[in-house]
Amino acid sequence: MLQKIKIPHTLVLLFTMMVLALASTYLLPQGQFERTTDDHGHSVVVPGSFHTLEQKEMLKPWHVFTVIPRAFEETQGIIFFIFIIGGALAVIRATGVIDAFMGRLIQKYGNKPYILMFSTMLVFSIASSTLGMAEEFIPFVPILLMLCLALDFDRITAIGIMVVGYGIGYGVAALNPFTVMVAQEVAQLKPTSGFGYRLALFLPFFLLGFHHVYAYSKKVRKDPSRSLLKDNETMDVTLPEKVGKITRKNWIILIFILAALILIVYGISEVSGWGWYLVELGGVFLGLTVIVAVIGGLSADKTAREFAIGASELTTTALLVGFARAIALILQDGQVLDTIVYALASPLETVGPELASVGMYVIQSLINFFIPSGSGQAYVTMPLMTPIADLLGISRQIAVLAYQFGDGFTNMVVPTNAVLMGILGIGRIPYDRWFRFIFPLILKLWLFGSIALIIAVLIGYQ
Repeated sequence: MLQKIKIPHTLVLLFTMMVLALASTYLLPQGQFERTTDDHGHSVVVPGSFHTLEQKEMLKPWHVFTVIPRAFEETQGIIFFIFIIGGALAVIRATGVIDAFMGRLIQKYGNKPYILMFSTMLVFSIASSTLGMAEEFIPFVPILLMLCLALDFDRITAIGIMVVGYGIGYGVAALNPFTVMVAQEVAQLKPTSGFGYRLALFLPFFLLGFHHVYAYSKKVRKDPSRSLLKDNETMDVTLPEKVGKITRKNWIILIFILAALILIVYGISEVSGWGWYLVELGGVFLGLTVIVAVIGGLSADKTAREFAIGASELTTTALLVGFARAIALILQDGQVLDTIVYALASPLETVGPELASVGMYVIQSLINFFIPSGSGQAYVTMPLMTPIADLLGISRQIAVLAYQFGDGFTNMVVPTNAVLMGILGIGRIPYDRWFRFIFPLILKLWLFGSIALIIAVLIGYQ
């Protein structure tokens, strides 16, 4: 059974990929593209310029260890930004504003199941699309389970509301700092650029996901024997006596959070001309942390503790970013990165830019099994996909979109996704039952995602 397979820790998988990358430098011919600078100052590959190099000195076996500190040095900006985001979200959570608003939303529509389903999924999707939230949803699993069981739904419906919600949010993310902004940084694109097309995709993809959960829940509510868990053990879930009351402080905090997001969008936009990026964004989130703590009545010591805890919870994510970057560095040091790019690009060149963009989507989906970390996957794949896009005359923005689809949508099904497995564990849902529920939606998303990428090519999405 798939759920009985022991999946190695992601760091183990990444280190294994580092070893394989080192081995590839011994086996593959060294090669290189010529590069030039475009009108925006970006270094781009010159199509048709690939040539092999005379074999140089091979990398030493211990290079697999010495490259890791270099990788952390190169990714220090995004790593420290990740820590700041984690700390800020923890302080916001400590004020009770997240629990209050989401818990209240769920309780208010508890007697209106499909309004509940739609509104809750929408909140999950928006939070993931903008703030990159996923782990933060886990405390709401028991609440969703209780409400759905009380409404004659099954546990898969409850978990589907959450997982499909945040999966769609990640897949068509508008501002997600852990995926969109990281991938755009690697691709040398302006942060949050291409926002309009992604925003246009959000509603149809969200409705696709909602319909999948809705159709299943309606079927189960009408005939419980059609549940995928009909022969599985039941569970008793109790709703906390008090989810949280929305106070005036909560509303003020929410206003400041929205104001901070608006300020960030404006600061990094071309309209402002401020040229903001990671340093300034980190400053905004730190400022927001202090403001939220003061309004929420948190003491200085409690704020510091919560911030430290929140940052520490993303330590693994930060490590994954560094280790993932090390893979590309090994390939670069061994002069085989361009060789791999050429090998990947060659077959894609024969199918045209439209199908090539779909090919990128397929590659990203496959790699997501091994690197479920959004930031980590960006640093592994975008150095490869960016020059491929240049060679094929595809916008780098489309390469980023293909990465988003491959990362976000596939995270709803890969067993290497720790958040998914944690949520399934709380809901006591065997992985094989979840797979039967979610895989038809994944197929639909692959189809619609491919169509969206082809349209992006046809309209010249930038």
